[in-house]
Amino acid sequence: MSDVTRAEVCVAACAEVWRDAGEVIASPMGLVPAIAARLAKLTFAPGLLLCDGDADYFTDPTGAAAHLEAHIPYRQLFDQVWHGSRHVMMGASQLDKFGNQNISAIGADFARPKAQLIGVRGAPGNTVNHPTSYWIANHSPKVFVEKVDVVSGIGYDRARAAGRAARFHHLHRVVTNLAVFDFATPDQRMRLRSLHPGITVDEVVAATGFVLAGTDNPAVTLEPDAEALRLIREVLDPKETREREVPSAGKS
Repeated sequence: MSDVTRAEVCVAACAEVWRDAGEVIASPMGLVPAIAARLAKLTFAPGLLLCDGDADYFTDPTGAAAHLEAHIPYRQLFDQVWHGSRHVMMGASQLDKFGNQNISAIGADFARPKAQLIGVRGAPGNTVNHPTSYWIANHSPKVFVEKVDVVSGIGYDRARAAGRAARFHHLHRVVTNLAVFDFATPDQRMRLRSLHPGITVDEVVAATGFVLAGTDNPAVTLEPDAEALRLIREVLDPKETREREVPSAGKS
């Protein structure tokens, strides 16, 4: 039996969103995506410029010795966003079948929401200007819903309706603690791309609040190879903080 944990599979799967990305800014939000972007940089995506989430950009992803490549004032970040030279991996409080994202509020009545969240933040600009992926650490029907309560980042149905204004819209991947998804269907709704080792289709379907495409014969998410595991365990995350973000981690 493999000794690779679920968290390590998730790191490797998140890293894959930047494969063939070229020379772009990788903007990971969250612990697992941050480790993943650095893993991608060290292995198959050397052209990535890593962002600390604010204004510092660096090319050495190994941690304390990170080489600061540039400091870009926050106001200039929007030039990069609008230029499209960025691939962000965000989180979501809700996602629907077309990839509409909610990080703003929970509840049908926006004036009196059940829960006020962080607001739409940069999600509208991100999703219409450059590639966007999502990381969900706890895949559940509360996150994967038929219709989001507030649209923060736009999905494919709204992008079609927006026409030319959303011509650069591209939702690349959704990675969760259970599986990997894309939108490679005729109507661009969410498709089950691969199951993490040990996870069944029934588990994913039960944890999703809408009908998924691609459930007939999904692939199995690839485990990180020996070199990727060494980098994850010895260089990028020796304190195993990844295991806290995916608490259901087990041997795959």
